[in-house]
Amino acid sequence: MAIGESGPSATGTGSSPRRLGAAFLGLLHSHVELFGIELQEQKARTVSLLLFAGLTLVFALLLLVGLSTLVLILFWDTYRLPAIIGLCVFYTLAALFCAMRLRAAIFDESSPFHGTLEELANDRERLLP
Repeated sequence: MAIGESGPSATGTGSSPRRLGAAFLGLLHSHVELFGIELQEQKARTVSLLLFAGLTLVFALLLLVGLSTLVLILFWDTYRLPAIIGLCVFYTLAALFCAMRLRAAIFDESSPFHGTLEELANDRERLLP
């Protein structure tokens, strides 16, 4: 081989790190793109959940006020005090139940970026021996 000639071994070793870098950048690009898509989906889901949770809360409170008023009107002449105490006990138990469910939901939430984490785990398994 002459000095100016480049054989298969010279181009093969020079392009191998380049191909590895390009493959790594392509992999990184796809993961970042997937993360961005999942982030947008999570944001839209969160906004929707907050909107419907707020509306549900407003209508449930209006219903509770109406039902409480109905119960008090029905029992005003005969069992006024037991009706008021019963409503207070019911509301206390309902509030405790909801607080326990909220606490469980907060601590048991799954990962919001499950797809990205799964793809990273798959890539790690493929790359490591």
